[in-house]
Amino acid sequence: MDIHQFDAIRPFEPTELPEVFDRLLQNEQFLQVLAYLYPGVPKEAIGMKMHQCRTNLDFQKAFCYDFLKNLLAKASLGISSDFSRIDLKKRHTFVSNHRDIVLDSALLHVELIDAGSNTTTEIAIGDNLLKLPWVKDIVCLNKSFIVERSLPMRQMLMASKRLSDYMHFVIAEKNDNIWIAQREGRAKNSDDRTQEAILKMMTMGGEGNIAERLKALHIVPLAISYEFDPCDWLKAREMQLRRDVANWKKGPMDDVISMKTGIMGYKGHIHYQCAPCIDKWIDSLPADMSKNDFYAAVAKHIDHEIWRGYHLYPSNYVALDLLRGNNNMASHYTEADRMAFEKYLEGQLAKINDLPNADTAFLRERMLEMYANPAINQMSVIK
Repeated sequence: MDIHQFDAIRPFEPTELPEVFDRLLQNEQFLQVLAYLYPGVPKEAIGMKMHQCRTNLDFQKAFCYDFLKNLLAKASLGISSDFSRIDLKKRHTFVSNHRDIVLDSALLHVELIDAGSNTTTEIAIGDNLLKLPWVKDIVCLNKSFIVERSLPMRQMLMASKRLSDYMHFVIAEKNDNIWIAQREGRAKNSDDRTQEAILKMMTMGGEGNIAERLKALHIVPLAISYEFDPCDWLKAREMQLRRDVANWKKGPMDDVISMKTGIMGYKGHIHYQCAPCIDKWIDSLPADMSKNDFYAAVAKHIDHEIWRGYHLYPSNYVALDLLRGNNNMASHYTEADRMAFEKYLEGQLAKINDLPNADTAFLRERMLEMYANPAINQMSVIK
């Protein structure tokens, strides 16, 4: 395959980086971001450091890694990960639950580097997040490939085929990993379920039957657990707007606000848990399964592996008891944990101050569900 057939969606190639760096260093909005991130540092010094990066991975290590490490020190109580069930020398497609627009994949990169991996991942990102040209430059510099959305049906099929071909190209020919969310968009209620459409897209490329095509991507289910979600109140607010306003649609700044809130807000503890690669499990499936049964079985298996992999915190158990009006989970938390979570919840709900008819009971219940659902799902697969 020729990489240029993917020009519309692929990350930048190393030979293209100098031109991208120059373009970014002439963009006023990008320079404002630099001034915020590196106060007092001349843009010439930053430009020189950028131009020393020969590859996208160099850029991630020179800029993104330190930024994320500093962010974790300020906005979390630390991150942990477990890659013990996979071989980091091999290439995989990490399919994860989706909590945070930016950090889900970015923090995976930090953990892969710290675990000794010699690469990070190429990131699947929706084109709805790339309305500003300089943001698209940053994203494609950071090893992201573009998922085209909101296309007419015929174009959507062609775009899905190209996307699938590119994913197979990344694993087989670029020898890199991939990160993709298990569904389009974040699961606002934290009830994480794999969309079969994602799996069907993956099998549009590659060779052989659908099982062989999926195995060629070496899928690894990945469970991402944040103790606290800084965007919980924004998600609850959106749920009330969708309930109350006919045909409500997100505004042009909504995703930007979610990205900024998710990055800068407090997250508590964070954990990344890898399940084994599903290739051997696919081999165990009956050879005569129908396509529909195959996709349903794979989606269910990925879901169950993610649910098993959740790292549950006292906040999850407290939320479940508050949601159900009992104390059945009280052995998993202290009274101090319960009081702290209730205070946290109150503070987050208070941020929703621009709805003319804020339904506090509804908003509170939606937020409790966000924290309770991971516990409910995990308990359904771990008896």
